[in-house]
Amino acid sequence: MINGSGEKTAAMIYKIIAASAWAEAIKTGVFSGSADDLRDGFIHLSSATQIPGTLAKHFAGHADLLIIGFDSVELGDLLKWERSRGGELFPHYYGHLPVEQAQFLKQLTLNPDGQAIVDDGTL
Repeated sequence: MINGSGEKTAAMIYKIIAASAWAEAIKTGVFSGSADDLRDGFIHLSSATQIPGTLAKHFAGHADLLIIGFDSVELGDLLKWERSRGGELFPHYYGHLPVEQAQFLKQLTLNPDGQAIVDDGTL
């Protein structure tokens, strides 16, 4: 994130991904993106506060999901915060995400309505 002085400040950002896609990324050392990412030309990421909306909008009913956390500063200049849904700034990564930079990994579970469960202690 960028603070009021224009400096980058550390923040954890997240990628929601199918466990099988992450397993493939581990084999190659990088995650190159989902079909949506490839279509849009960048890897869609979310801040902690954006996770519930992203899950509801794009992943309802999807099982076997992981949430992977990355340090925004470590991702460097390939990470851009751009306006998206409702004019809100979302993190977009213009490159291949190195798996060794993942700092957080958690499997998500679904409630009976097919919505992923994210409790306050998750992120």
